[in-house]
Amino acid sequence: MWISYNLSTMIGKEEFWADAKNELSKIMQAISYEVWVEKLEPLCFVEDTFVLVALTQSAKRTIDDKYLKTITEVVKSLNGAINSVEIITPDKKDEYLKKQTDFIPGAGIVVDNRKKTAETKTKNPFVDRYTFDSFVMGKSNNYALLAAKTVAENPGGKYNPLFIYSGVGLGKTHLLHAIGNYLYKESPRTKVVYVNSEQMVNEFVQMSMKKNSTESNHFREKYRACDVLMVDDVQFLAKREQTQEALFHIFNDLYQSNKQIILTSDRSPKELVTLEERLRTRFAWGLTVDINVPDTETRIAILKTKAFHEKFNLSDEVATFIAENSTTNIREMEGLLNKIIFFSSLTNHVIDTEELAREALQDFIEEKDDTIDASDIIDTVCKYFNISKSDIFSKKKTKNIVEPRMIAIYLITEMLGIPLVTIGQMFGGRDHTTIIHARDKISEALNEDKRMKIVVADIKNMILNR
Repeated sequence: MWISYNLSTMIGKEEFWADAKNELSKIMQAISYEVWVEKLEPLCFVEDTFVLVALTQSAKRTIDDKYLKTITEVVKSLNGAINSVEIITPDKKDEYLKKQTDFIPGAGIVVDNRKKTAETKTKNPFVDRYTFDSFVMGKSNNYALLAAKTVAENPGGKYNPLFIYSGVGLGKTHLLHAIGNYLYKESPRTKVVYVNSEQMVNEFVQMSMKKNSTESNHFREKYRACDVLMVDDVQFLAKREQTQEALFHIFNDLYQSNKQIILTSDRSPKELVTLEERLRTRFAWGLTVDINVPDTETRIAILKTKAFHEKFNLSDEVATFIAENSTTNIREMEGLLNKIIFFSSLTNHVIDTEELAREALQDFIEEKDDTIDASDIIDTVCKYFNISKSDIFSKKKTKNIVEPRMIAIYLITEMLGIPLVTIGQMFGGRDHTTIIHARDKISEALNEDKRMKIVVADIKNMILNR
């Protein structure tokens, strides 16, 4: 139920947005909220419009298309004097700050909550539900969890830098926020900077465009003055040579000052071949830990923990059904649980059997007759491109063979998680650097080439519906 935000003589942007986020987190899917809403920055009011800043132009488009209506409804429900919400990109900040409103009829004076005295404790920037207590430990992640706890208790100690890598949605970001929450509570004087690589690139580009020594100093000091630096998803610094150069110098300054550095990626440092060698070498100086796909027992425990926090009675039968139908991504699995909870609330029926769960999730779970292995993927790729298996395993370097071979390698790494050396052996004894190159080549093409997106999507559908 939405709360009513009382009209008063003062309105604070940060507090107002915090209330709005609290309400949005209750009505949106968890993953949608975390990816799109949680990262929005409250900037200012312009007359009766609330202005929020998205990280990128791409994020702005997605939010405008899919979530702006919901955000606007919540904002208007909290304060009747606010009639609209506008999403902007970081490059528009100065333009909007120049025309910001100091007084809103019916709401009162606008207060900038960010202007705090030195004695005032700043607001915790980390997601409060991401703690060590809420992180379910299993065989797949126990080393990463113990390493994160050790670093939180003794930043700048023996595990510096700490490098955590895993596939998407397995808990890397959760651990970063858990470290941040621990430090905020137990060591509030510790200066912590958390940034994802895309945000770092955007900040660097803005600083470079202004060509202002003051801006440049601000960028450097923001990172060099911290006690703990967390950089999420460093693999996205690929092809960003100048940002990599900046990170290299920041890394050296912090490391030499015994300041803690924590990095995450979707692959180990030695596999980040698109980054500079000197960065990859430094990333591996401390402790490198991975998070594997959790086993069924751990996945069920994760679902039970989330259901408990949502005050939802999750039966063992339904938990097992969800866990067995979402095996590679915790966020996806939690999304299925959110749909069960929503369906139960909508229909006012208890969903406690596999049959009822299957009905609630019929549009979200694809039936699989059996497991997928590498031969299924290779056979499907060969069929799609009308080539033979001998061709795909051969040393031929013609385009009509090389592209299918690289797509097969990419799909095997993405869908199965087989070690690179093993994949190399499958494809005629190729070394792991060749496999990495093929995987990354297709991964990059998927971001730039519409044809490649269609081809890979078609092949995936063929594999899943074989």
